[in-house]
Amino acid sequence: MKQIPNLFTLLNLVFGCLAIICILQNGIAIQYAAEGTQYIDIPEKIWMASLFIAIAAVVDFLDGFVARLFNATSEMGKQLDSLADVVSFGVAPSMIVYQFLRMSFAREQDGIEVSLIWLTPAMLIAVAGAYRLARFNLDNSQQYGFKGVPIPAAGLLIASLPMIYWQTANETVINLLLNKWVLYGIIMLVSWLMVSKLPLMALKFKDKSLKGNLPKIFLLLFSLAAIILFQWLSVPVIFIGYIILSLIFKNK
Repeated sequence: MKQIPNLFTLLNLVFGCLAIICILQNGIAIQYAAEGTQYIDIPEKIWMASLFIAIAAVVDFLDGFVARLFNATSEMGKQLDSLADVVSFGVAPSMIVYQFLRMSFAREQDGIEVSLIWLTPAMLIAVAGAYRLARFNLDNSQQYGFKGVPIPAAGLLIASLPMIYWQTANETVINLLLNKWVLYGIIMLVSWLMVSKLPLMALKFKDKSLKGNLPKIFLLLFSLAAIILFQWLSVPVIFIGYIILSLIFKNK
């Protein structure tokens, strides 16, 4: 019984690896319309990686639930969970941003041969995630609140980008996601949020009282409204809402 939560954790790792496979199997192609307009295309769309990262997040939640259910928490399970998380929510999202940067540079003249130097910043997400996990493992005060954005939240935010890109017809959104400076900004912001010590709420219930869980109820209602109004764009909207609500209710 004690190994069942570890099996869920390893399944999380498997889905993270599958996400990376989907991302790295894509070759960027430049296509031209009849009138000469240039298009950037990835034949095997990396949105499949987003699905695997989302499944990894569900499994990541379940491993903790199962561990508590069977009273099978352990130091090994804690370390194993972090090792799986750094792959599924650190390395895989870094690879997504890496591919988006490649698409961004491919729009420029000779951009398909962009130097690795310009793509390497994407790895900051994995680096910041690994640092955040190491710090979390040494801090026992983050049971009902976090210091900095949890790596699964950051990973899911990045994983939403391919879904937004391929599911939207809004040219402004598409152009923003293919703007290298916007992508560099996302890298820096997400990485900083993970290593920061901002007081953020954990989605765990201390008790059954309405007052004690008011921020989480607000976040749930806000999330439902965002999903209805914005579809896939709701993910970054919910992410921003989560941070704002956490800061508003930080002393609650």
